[in-house]
Amino acid sequence: MSANVKSLFIGASMLAIGLALAFTAGDVETPIFDLDKVGVVLAVLGGIELLITGGMMVLPSKSKKLERD
Repeated sequence: MSANVKSLFIGASMLAIGLALAFTAGDVETPIFDLDKVGVVLAVLGGIELLITGGMMVLPSKSKKLERD
């Protein structure tokens, strides 16, 4: 499995888990942090991971383009 596919899988997993926590853990009280806020942070980070990895896959690197020439 390539590094880009792994990054896409990790990003999608973080997004899904984050959204699940954000929408389902609102009533859960923990002493240090709220799980719904952790879910929002995970969802945002997962979305960023997906955007960056997708951009890397769509837009070719300039260094790889120079190697082919």
